[in-house]
Amino acid sequence: MSEETFRRVMAQSWAGLEAEAPTGDGRLRVAPLPVDVVHGPLAVAVDYEGRRHILIPIPSDRRLRAGLDGPGLRLRKRPLEDEETFQYYADLSCLRDDLGDLFTELCVDIMGAAEQLPQNPVQALYRVLDRWRSLFRTQGTRLGADQLAGLFGELTVLHRLLELDPSAHRLWSGPDGHRHDFSGATHAVEVKTSTADEGRRARIHGLDQLEPPTGGTLTFVWLRLRRAAGPAASPPAGESVPGLVERVLRLCDDESALLESLARVGYRVTDTDNYLDVRFAVQEERWYRVGTDFPRLTTQALTAAGVPVAVLDVSYTVDLSGAVPLPMEPSETSRAVENLLQGAA
Repeated sequence: MSEETFRRVMAQSWAGLEAEAPTGDGRLRVAPLPVDVVHGPLAVAVDYEGRRHILIPIPSDRRLRAGLDGPGLRLRKRPLEDEETFQYYADLSCLRDDLGDLFTELCVDIMGAAEQLPQNPVQALYRVLDRWRSLFRTQGTRLGADQLAGLFGELTVLHRLLELDPSAHRLWSGPDGHRHDFSGATHAVEVKTSTADEGRRARIHGLDQLEPPTGGTLTFVWLRLRRAAGPAASPPAGESVPGLVERVLRLCDDESALLESLARVGYRVTDTDNYLDVRFAVQEERWYRVGTDFPRLTTQALTAAGVPVAVLDVSYTVDLSGAVPLPMEPSETSRAVENLLQGAA
């Protein structure tokens, strides 16, 4: 259907629902929309306070993005039941009467996106919300080559996790300032990337970066990247960060949440064209278990050695070029990934 058709349907639906007598507290007046997705048709609703809602049917175990709770919009998971059906919905509501016309335009966009992506209407919802929010997002400083290399390394690990669990982006804790790049319930992963031709060195920031979670384990991932030729090569070598971002977004079940994480590390899709010429190829990838044979400085180790810890902002370099520590075998790496993913729920 065309946008104009969607807009006319929305206007008629709002008018019809608002003409009905209000029902009791917590109840909605609901009208179906002519867009069918995998779990049924979309719907609009008006609650007892006169607020407008758009309802996207979802399975009962579907988790929704947190953080959208006013002042203009609210997203909630809501069950609705009538004489014949019981269904869960992603319920997006408008909290301000003066934004009614704007909310209608947002709903028109959601209808169109859901029609194009009926197998994953929540992803369609997030795409629309992200596009609207991007209108108000300010530009930031662009990432340099070293920052792009570090992001490429973290996204390489994230891609592996998302191949097994489309919700694994919730484990990417580095953008939130966590001491580890990926954090589960009791397991964590720290990623370091190098573009040097020789050696296996990594810069460590702080005495807690190589400290495992309490009662858990820490895995250290070291990647050597080779700076590859840009798109002018035929065929182009390696992959750009925008290309890798596109791949992880396809695997992720919440594009908006992942885009927000990318924005927190300074990567914005509006800068994509500026990063296409910076391409990397993974030359070496080694996973280590951070145990007693792994070189590190931690508060716990210094305290145990009787060294008083009164130094702040500690940074140091570990060298993994020798025979010790040994990297993990592929089976151990797979087990570490599985352990981490247990904390994605």
